[in-house]
Amino acid sequence: MALHLLKLCVGAELIDDLKDWIERRLAERERAGEPAEHAHVTRMVPRRRDELLAGGSLYWVIKGNVQVRQRLSDIRVFQDSEGVQRCRLVLDPELVPTAWQPRRAFQGWRYLKPEDAPADLGGDVDGFGELPAELRGELAALGLL
Repeated sequence: MALHLLKLCVGAELIDDLKDWIERRLAERERAGEPAEHAHVTRMVPRRRDELLAGGSLYWVIKGNVQVRQRLSDIRVFQDSEGVQRCRLVLDPELVPTAWQPRRAFQGWRYLKPEDAPADLGGDVDGFGELPAELRGELAALGLL
């Protein structure tokens, strides 16, 4: 079974904020003549690379709830301009909304076992249909999602 990663999406209030950021970054890379791939750079390198690349995803925590995921397509280790080792998590640009799952703040990323990962939203998975993000947020804050 694939292993997943869990990470805070700092600066995003809604899934649409993350989507806009990805689209801007892809357009910048295209204008610069670089490959049109979406990646997130992190300091720590996952040691369980093979498990993550066997179908794993990066689950984003937005405003205290796991809300969306992106499939991992590669993990590349590199050195930045100051000689510090970094990790580039290459992600599929498609965002897959998930059932909301509350998470407390943490630093860096965490491994997420498949059995602990929230289900993808497709139709009426959680009984609330496709509610607007603001209403979902209010329901989650009340513990109803």
